[in-house]
Amino acid sequence: MSSKDLMDQEEIFSKVLRAGRRTYFFDVRSTKAGDYYLTITESKKFTHDDGSFHYKKHKIYLYKEDFQSFREIMEEMMDYIIDEKGHEVISERHQKDFKKAEPSENGEISSTDSFTDLDFEDI
Repeated sequence: MSSKDLMDQEEIFSKVLRAGRRTYFFDVRSTKAGDYYLTITESKKFTHDDGSFHYKKHKIYLYKEDFQSFREIMEEMMDYIIDEKGHEVISERHQKDFKKAEPSENGEISSTDSFTDLDFEDI
């Protein structure tokens, strides 16, 4: 059997979640004995100064005997985070706080406004 045939036999079902610079791959695979397990892969893109890029990957293998405990802990952790911090993504709110500074009605810029969106061509 060729390596391609082995790869086709291993990959049973897949889903992808794209989340900014990160991509999560959820893959159901088959063991040599024909049982199934889950792999969760996080792939994060890093860009170099010259414009080239590379990916760093981290993989978790999750076997059926651990599914129930994993699910219980995962749900508990996610519920805890939502209960403590709500559904709002704080980093998104933080970005809105750093909107481009605009003068007020009297022409002054408030000291609480941010200059992080300056375009260096304007300088």
